[in-house]
Order: sequence, then C-alpha cells, then structure tokens
Amino acid sequence: MSVWGALAGGFVGTLVLTTALSTAGEFGVTRMDLPFLLGTIVSSDRSRAKALGYAMHFAAGLLFALVYLGIFAAIGHSGWLLGALFGLVHGLFAGTALVTVLLPMIHPRMGTPFSAAADRPLLEAPGFMMLNYGRRTPLATVVAHMAYGTIVGGFISLAS
Repeated sequence: MSVWGALAGGFVGTLVLTTALSTAGEFGVTRMDLPFLLGTIVSSDRSRAKALGYAMHFAAGLLFALVYLGIFAAIGHSGWLLGALFGLVHGLFAGTALVTVLLPMIHPRMGTPFSAAADRPLLEAPGFMMLNYGRRTPLATVVAHMAYGTIVGGFISLAS
C-alpha cells in the first residue's frame, strides 16, 4: 500500500465520480451540480464558483483517498471490493451528514430552516440524501461513490 497508489486512485476515482455525476445531470437523473455547490461556498460568481468547485472536489477526492489508505493500512487489507464497500459508506455519509448537516452550517449561500430568501440569495438545501435535487439523486450519488471507492481500493491494492 502506497501513498502514490492512493493519490493515483483518488485522482482517477474523482475523475470518474465527477464525470458520472455530471453525466447524470445532463441526462436529467439529478439536478445536483456538486462542483457548483462546493464552489459557491467561496464565490458568488457562477463561472468562478464552478471552476473553484472542481478544484475543491478534486482536492477532497485526493484527501478521501488518503483516508481510505489509512483505513486499509489499519485493517491490513485492501482491494476493489472493500473499496466499493467504503465507497458505499462514503456515498451514504456524503448524502446524509455531510450535505444535510455540515454543508448548510458553513455555506454562506445555502438555505436552511432558519433562513429565508429575503435574507440573502440562497441555494436550495440538498435535503436528506440530496432528494431536493431529484428522486434519483441518491442512487446516482451512491453508485458514483461506489465507483470511486472501487477505483481507489483497486489502485491501492495494485500498489501493494
């Protein structure tokens, strides 16, 4: 298991995850635009927010790959199947605690139950499992994160 394997897997996995979610958006499976959602944390300019969001998402993908590596090292086992399981947990975490609780707390342009549109420009809060962005959003998100985990687990296993 190596850091370089994890980072390579994190890069490829994030590329696949981001492409899958973008494709799901283009085909009307979801209204979620994760790079835009992340980028608007730091910028109100739509184009700049999208570019910054892609950079933030790739940085997070590399960071999560290192977390996966740490867990794999702690349990002494890695592989694509275990990576897929981690991706499932990761996707469920992203759809629940991360975007439902944590993101609205720090996002200056996201609506919450305690704000109103008259207060400031708002993005729609994602809701539980991001259901506010479409009924099929949870499925697209979990499948994309499982693909990410599979790729990261495979790269880490190959680098062993």
